[in-house]
Amino acid sequence: MIDPAGKKGSRSHHRRRAWRDGRWAESLAVWRLRLSGYRILARNWRAPVGEIDIVARRGDVLAIIEVKRRADLARALESVSPRQRARLMRAALSFQAGRSECARLTLRFDVIAFGHGHWPRHVKEAWRPALD
Repeated sequence: MIDPAGKKGSRSHHRRRAWRDGRWAESLAVWRLRLSGYRILARNWRAPVGEIDIVARRGDVLAIIEVKRRADLARALESVSPRQRARLMRAALSFQAGRSECARLTLRFDVIAFGHGHWPRHVKEAWRPALD
């Protein structure tokens, strides 16, 4: 049962904490990207087809970045499901189509993974979309 007051131990408390922790991880990821020479184009970009945590550009690459925070790095890296990858692909194409300056950029799908007690790990080209 959900505690309507949001007391510690309730589902709503855990949900709010997970959301806060996720936002913190995204903020750290943005700073890591900026320090590596990326220009942040969007955060938490939403479209009817999906949401993208971070859209960043570096040179001729448009990086679609999923931020994952788990107990360990391996779980964080493995946590992007095939279904989520497909949604990210659709959202990336929608983002790219809506911005003429991004139309000719190369799409790349990255993950920034956070594991407990570890620095964030940026995995470039974490997957390639299946072209049907």
